[in-house]
Amino acid sequence: MTALRVRGGRPLRGRIRIPGDKSISHRALIFNAIADGEATVTGILESEDVQATARCLAQLGAPFVNGRVSGRGGALSAPSETMDCGNSGTTMRLLLGAIAGQTFGATLTGDASLQKRPMARVTKPLADLGADFVGPHDKAPITIQGQRLTNVSLSSPVASAQVKTAVMLAALQGQGTLTYTEPALSRDHTERMLGAMGIRFDRAQDPSGAHTITLEGPQTPQAIDVEVPGDISSAAFFLVAGSIVPGSDILIEHVGVNPSRTGVLDVLESMGADISLNNVRDVGGEPVADVRVRSATLEPTRIGGALVPRLVDEIPVLAVAMAHANGESVVEDASELRVKESDRIASTLQILRGLGIQATEQSSGFTVHGQSTADMQPPAIDAGLDHRIAMASVVAGLPLSGETKVLGADAIKSSFPTFIQLVDQLRD
Repeated sequence: MTALRVRGGRPLRGRIRIPGDKSISHRALIFNAIADGEATVTGILESEDVQATARCLAQLGAPFVNGRVSGRGGALSAPSETMDCGNSGTTMRLLLGAIAGQTFGATLTGDASLQKRPMARVTKPLADLGADFVGPHDKAPITIQGQRLTNVSLSSPVASAQVKTAVMLAALQGQGTLTYTEPALSRDHTERMLGAMGIRFDRAQDPSGAHTITLEGPQTPQAIDVEVPGDISSAAFFLVAGSIVPGSDILIEHVGVNPSRTGVLDVLESMGADISLNNVRDVGGEPVADVRVRSATLEPTRIGGALVPRLVDEIPVLAVAMAHANGESVVEDASELRVKESDRIASTLQILRGLGIQATEQSSGFTVHGQSTADMQPPAIDAGLDHRIAMASVVAGLPLSGETKVLGADAIKSSFPTFIQLVDQLRD
């Protein structure tokens, strides 16, 4: 396996535009595919994950052609062969919800990494609505037979936007009232987009922070045009890099700043990062801004509780920021990291220890003992099949003189194919 080699020690300066938000890209395609009418989707993330969603939707009779999606009015077509979701857990979990109430069966599979990731968190609530699974359905490949669904009350043990979205997609096809409760508000792109598409539902939050959606089925969304903003999860790598590489000044244009996704901004600002939001506006129901970050001296922080669902994907790169904050930083309540493309608690500690940072692993998080950059060394990391670990490894090496080596960097293509190109652009 060839290693990506990145030499650090140079400021990052300039203006960049991040590719479209992956979560919104998936939803714009799937929701418009099941809708009445035709829609244009622009700014979509051109990644392997989103291409997997487009490929699977074409098998279901709703191709994405020249930026247009023709909705099927809730009635998808039976695929003629197994649907390959690649490395995209979002594709598999959301499509299971979309197919659950159809009149046909389908088998969904994916690559070696996806086949190891947990699916029972989605298939169990779908089964509670009446979805029929043929054979084992806790891991891919999964065969689902569409059935008549009946909406019921469900309580999820985890705050997961993918689980919530799969259940809502199924409930749109079901009879009766869905009441779905999650322990904290997960990212709410689904609620915003379905609301803009005319779907009627109620949202409520109790004093403990638990979030409940009440939805009456069946309903069919109306197709809408979507302009996908830049992905805050992708911007996070440059927000951290701009903070820790001395002399840096980066403007990231047209970034989605949905409050359910901006935990990374809250944490970095609590650490003393120099970040500002400019030209804040609303695009298709989603708040968008141009985000400027300049290098700063960072302080230790603590991540846990209801904050975790708002930044769980950004924790590996935030751990790199913690390494540069003199003192002890703590991540807790993040056991969800264990079941991502890799065990991201273990993988993140691999990065930190590669830098020469002392870090202690716990079951649901870790502790980082930050230190002076001058005492760090460029890491050599095997990222396996995990795109976020690969990109966090690159960021870890950018403030340091010498060469960082990252094995498995091809995984970056699944979510952010222009990442290295943008890093080089900012160093020119």
